[in-house]
Parts: sequence; structure tokens; C-alpha cells
Amino acid sequence: MFVSDREQSVVRYNVNVEYFNTYTDVKMSVELDVFVGNTTIMDKEVYQLWLNGYTVNDAVKVRIDGGIMEECEVSVEVLISDTMDQYRTFQMCERLLHHPAKLANQLLFQIPPDRQAMLIERYYAFDDAFAREVLGKKLSKGTKKDLDDVSAKTNITLKSCRRQFDNFKRVFKEVEELKGPLVENIRQRFLLPDQLARDYAAVVFFANNRFETGKKKLQYLTFQDFALCAGQLINNWTVGAVDNMMEDMDVDLDKEFLQDLKELKILITDKDLLDQHKSLVCTALRGKTNVFTEMEASFKNLSRGLVNIAAKLINAKDVRDFFIDLVEKFIEPCRSDKWTSIDVNLYLTHYTNSAHILDTFKHHGVWTRYMGVIKTCILRMYHE
Repeated sequence: MFVSDREQSVVRYNVNVEYFNTYTDVKMSVELDVFVGNTTIMDKEVYQLWLNGYTVNDAVKVRIDGGIMEECEVSVEVLISDTMDQYRTFQMCERLLHHPAKLANQLLFQIPPDRQAMLIERYYAFDDAFAREVLGKKLSKGTKKDLDDVSAKTNITLKSCRRQFDNFKRVFKEVEELKGPLVENIRQRFLLPDQLARDYAAVVFFANNRFETGKKKLQYLTFQDFALCAGQLINNWTVGAVDNMMEDMDVDLDKEFLQDLKELKILITDKDLLDQHKSLVCTALRGKTNVFTEMEASFKNLSRGLVNIAAKLINAKDVRDFFIDLVEKFIEPCRSDKWTSIDVNLYLTHYTNSAHILDTFKHHGVWTRYMGVIKTCILRMYHE
């Protein structure tokens, strides 16, 4: 058998096989070269073509275009046979990849640990463009029916889209009811590297809370933009942020915290407090930015926007509209006034810190917990 990246040693036997030809009534013999090895041979490039949803014929064409025939001096027939054989191996392994822990314990395939890790990581890897299209949607049959459109839009094969969607759904079902940190649960259950586990945590978190991501105003945001925000929400606004052994700790937002956010309305309903807050922030900003006049003029509207977002998060609908609200109530006004990312960072830093100086403001812990996430999310979402 031909394999382009053979790393395993094999033993070659020359075997003479005799058989009886029923058509000619003549006993015949043929010599065969048989290779016997104890390790399952898998070509990484062919595996990636299989994962990408290529047919055998398309995979063979890609391999030919890559110069494999000249490199290894093989015929088209051998290349086709090798590709088909490896595709069969991958298909037989697929059921084990659905439960990665079983891969190490099975006896059918002798696969070294480093190759197992590669198989798992690549199988669960996903395209950011695909994840962006399904992010926040319910991982249901209805969404799966729309994958034809997703495939056409992203130029990712339908077979690959279905694999990625099924992986999202499988991970979601496995970890949604587990106690303990979400990222760690995903990493342990599916043996994924840290960053990939974090990306899956974002997918699970968005699917659970059904955040709106498809509106036109949000189209400029990438999957990684949302993933970073998800990490912030998971680490700071879920029950797990204060108790790491609660049920659904990193999947559901902390309802007590969301209820406490309503107390922040005093920053905009108390006129004296609002004026004091503005005065402190403007004093800190004066002379440090070219858009100071715009900052001063828009302070009250921006503050009302951020505080009202906080006060409404106790409602499920407003949780779903969280990212739209950030764009409409803060990011778009700042963009229209030509703020840079440095300006946004400077403003949010002083806006957050100045509230702690206000004499009659008592909700410092809730404010810090809220604005820490808001600042990080806005800075990530603020594409100049």
C-alpha cells in the first residue's frame, strides 16, 4: 500500500497465491507483495481532504495537483486505491471520534497517542466562517436544514458543514448539564486543546442564551469577536464566577447579579449623581484626547445607554439583544463622532473609575463586575 507520509515501519512479504480459474479450468498462480504492520497508517493531508468533505475523486485530483505522483513514483491506479483505503479507515474511525476517550481504549486500530490527538483536534476543528453563521442559533434540526444555504454562503462543502454542526450539537448536549467550569468540561470530555475548548465554550454559551448575532448591524463582527466576549461573560457574569460547583455554572447568567444591576440606575436617575459623574470624567479627560468636546457633549446619552443595558438584562429578550444594544447605544455614537479605539479605552477607563469616587454611590462590586465586561467587549467590538 502507498502512503505519502509513511512514518511507521512495515514488513514486506512475497507471497505466491494459487487459485483455480473456473472459466479456463486451469490452475493458476500469482505473486503478491504484502505489507504487514502493527500501526494504522494515516496520511494527514488525505485526512484533511476527507474532513473538508472532498469525494475520493476530488481528493485524488488535489493530490495529483500537489505533485504526489512524481514525488513517490506511483500510478493513478495506486493513488486512487490508497485514497479509497484511507477514506474507509477514516469512516470506520469516525464513530470513535464522536467519543474521543474511546479512541485510546479500542483495539481495532493501533494509533500512536500523538496521532490520536491529531485526529481528534482536526475532527473537532471548525471554520470561523461557519461558526459565525450558526452562532446564537438553536442547535436543532431546523437549523441543520439551512446548512445548504450556509454552505453556499461560506464556500464550505455541505458535508463539512454537517460535521461541524453535529460536533457543536454533540458538545452542547454533553456539557450543558455538567457541574464545573465549562471550558474544562469540554477539554476533558473531548480531549481538545485549550483554545479549541474555549471556542466551543463560546458556541455552547451563545446557543444556550440565544444571543442575537444575525442582524445587519452585527455583520461586521467576526466569530472571534463574539468568542472573546463570550469568554468575558462566562468568567464574570455566570453563577460559576462566584461558585464553581453550581449547576449549569458557566452556561446560565447569574440571575442574582442581573437583578442587582438594576441598582445601577441611580447613576442616571439621580440628577446630582449624574452631573457629578460627568464632571469627574470630563476633568480626567480634558487635554488627553482630540474628541474631548464630543465626549463631554455625549456623556449623558452614553451613560444612560450603558446603565439602561445593565438594568434590562434581567429580561431574557434584552439578554438576547445585548450585542445589538452595545452597538446602537455606544459604538455607533462614538463612531459617528470619530473616536479612535484609544479614545474609547480612555473614556471607559475614567467612566468606570470615576463612579467609585461618587460619595453616595454604594454599588461598587456590581459596578466593577459589570463594567469590566462591558469595557472589554466594546473594545473588541469597536472596529475602526
